[in-house]
Amino acid sequence: MIEDIKKTLWASADKLRANMDAAEYKHIVLGLIFLKYISDTFQAHRNELTKRFSDPKDEYYLPDADPALIAQELENRDYYKEKNVFWVADTARWENLRAQAKQADIGKRIDEALSLIENENPKLKGILDKRYARAQLPDGKLGELVDMVSTIGFGAAGNQSRDLLGQVYEYFLGMFANAEGKRGGQFYTPASIVKTLVTVLAPHHGKVYDPCCGSGGMFVQSEKFIEAHGGKIGDASIYGQESNPTTWRLAAMNLAIRGIDFNLGREPADTFIRNQHPDLRADFIMANPPFNISEWWHSSLEGDPRWEYGTPPQGNANYAWLQHILHHLKPNGRAGIVLANGSMSSSQNTEGDIRRAMVEADKIDVMVSLPGQLFFNTQIPACLWFLAKNKTTRKGEILFIDARKLGTMISRSQIEFSDEDIQKIADTVHAWRNDDEAKVKYQNIPGFCRGVALREIAEHGHVLTPGRYVGAEIVEDDDEGFAEKMQNLTETLGEQMAKGTELDMLIRQKLGRWGYEF
Repeated sequence: MIEDIKKTLWASADKLRANMDAAEYKHIVLGLIFLKYISDTFQAHRNELTKRFSDPKDEYYLPDADPALIAQELENRDYYKEKNVFWVADTARWENLRAQAKQADIGKRIDEALSLIENENPKLKGILDKRYARAQLPDGKLGELVDMVSTIGFGAAGNQSRDLLGQVYEYFLGMFANAEGKRGGQFYTPASIVKTLVTVLAPHHGKVYDPCCGSGGMFVQSEKFIEAHGGKIGDASIYGQESNPTTWRLAAMNLAIRGIDFNLGREPADTFIRNQHPDLRADFIMANPPFNISEWWHSSLEGDPRWEYGTPPQGNANYAWLQHILHHLKPNGRAGIVLANGSMSSSQNTEGDIRRAMVEADKIDVMVSLPGQLFFNTQIPACLWFLAKNKTTRKGEILFIDARKLGTMISRSQIEFSDEDIQKIADTVHAWRNDDEAKVKYQNIPGFCRGVALREIAEHGHVLTPGRYVGAEIVEDDDEGFAEKMQNLTETLGEQMAKGTELDMLIRQKLGRWGYEF
């Protein structure tokens, strides 16, 4: 049912987009969905309070209260604040906006509503994107979009409502990322990659940090993992940073609609130059930084304490990200990072030296090579680095996993990991580490996984490509002798060639009848 709802909503929203660029349009749509949710949950709590004020058995009961007194009491913001419900002023409530959806100035009215909500809820200050008055939509389309969003009902009980909104919001993020192509990857990491990082790291509690958080997918998936394992929202503290202002707002909204408390820094800012959490030491760090960015260096970064294993090259930030993340881990912290494949084997002296130093310091826990076509924004082959500040098991070893044969094509251009693929990777890691989550005893599997001692890695020049270490997949012996196998293959080939000749003659005859010869 929810899948049908998401697809129907997307089809309607995309139809209304007309010729508007997806990068601009996503903020229009997602902002309206956010506004609708805030208004619906506010109204749902307001309705609940009305019932409680009239119930003699309830602690909120107002004896002999007339409608005027109840209406006055409903305006007490403390009732909403104690339940973490955002306060919505009368003119900003969705039904009032919907009633004016066909007015020419509906864009201006929506902007004013968002400003009112920000003023009443300091947590949302600077987050809501007020761009509706200047939206380049054809006449009447914004009003139609308001009507479309009005069909999404978020007025049910808290968790059910929040889950519906979360699923719709996440689905729209993914569809917009797909529509934007290369640019989409700046704010969205495919869900199956995020889920792989989260399932391997198993962030049950503590501080979770993403230094390039995009739209906040890592945090959302972490909270889902915690809830699925018997925890609750709030067991983890969320810290993030994002340099793109509009993406920073997307992340804040994505977390706010789920009731997740967060700290994304005072402002959107460059992680290297204006680190928003310089003193943070996290239990878990997950990141999908932009691959191979060259324009990142600043003179102020010379001698930075984050470069414990060597100053990264100014033309590539991959090893700056790795060291920034290691720097921000607690002594028992772990991290998972998505990087381009070149990071595992780059021969450039500086990167090679840093990689060697990290290997020798035993900071690398697991390396996973990924199949191609997993990302919206790039066809560059990618890999997962899992780091450990201080290993408690498997010291002096690195686990290599070659996951390039996993995944299923979900379109002509994209692959996705299934839940079974993700669990296979996670189970392998947990078994190798002897974690509490381990369900089976670890064993090397040729062509898929192998634990390798650091001395062997040193013999290979500290290259970390899994394919170099896991070996070839074992092919089952069918007990057929070589001569017999060749005879059978030759016979099959002969039959296929004869069939090809027959088809060739048939094609020539058909064309000849129509006056074509070759």
